[in-house]
Amino acid sequence: MSQKEYLWNPAPVYSLPVRGSDARLPVKRIFCVGRNYHAHAIEMDRPVDKATMRPFYFLKDPSTLVESGASVPYPTGTTNYHYEMELVVAIGIPGFRVPADEAHTLIYGYAAGLDMTRRDLQLVAREQGRPWDLGKNFEKSAVCSEIVPADALGVLDAGAIQLEVNGQIKQSSDLQLLIWNIREIIADLSQFYHLEPGDLIYTGTPEGVGAVKSGDRISGHIDRVGEVALTIGAAE
Repeated sequence: MSQKEYLWNPAPVYSLPVRGSDARLPVKRIFCVGRNYHAHAIEMDRPVDKATMRPFYFLKDPSTLVESGASVPYPTGTTNYHYEMELVVAIGIPGFRVPADEAHTLIYGYAAGLDMTRRDLQLVAREQGRPWDLGKNFEKSAVCSEIVPADALGVLDAGAIQLEVNGQIKQSSDLQLLIWNIREIIADLSQFYHLEPGDLIYTGTPEGVGAVKSGDRISGHIDRVGEVALTIGAAE
């Protein structure tokens, strides 16, 4: 069979380092959970009632992925560029319509992540009932640390999550305050998608989100998972 020819080079495989391994984890899709801590939902003027609501999601393209420690330019089109510190779950085996009590079996590992957001554009879209893509799914907006295999950690039902900007604490919470926990998120998402190895799930951010500017340094920490860091460069 002859080799396929393309008009231009296909997109590269986006991947992340794995702690304790020379192999890298190839990223397939990036799912993000919206408003998954009560205090953040209130902060965004959109309270959540778990009894009557279910999780909602938005996606970031794998090309938005940035490894921890990078410096990224202040993005175009915004004057209100926000950080959101999140636990990231990496899927390791396929799953579809998975019950919550089995959902943890799909997990390959965890990471610390930043869901960088053009907040002004997101809020305009929200108020107009439009998709959030311009506010969320833009270049260099999904920052992620190395992946820590889950067999060393089990299921993370609790653990401190914190973010600092220039050494000042801005976000400080605990994974036990997730409205929908890891098992529930995976189970619910698998009702709508065939989850695949390499899918990442950003599980939501605590309260304390805020704006950064050129020159700022962001550093985040999740107990037993690790650190994530990002420097904000000059605008392009």
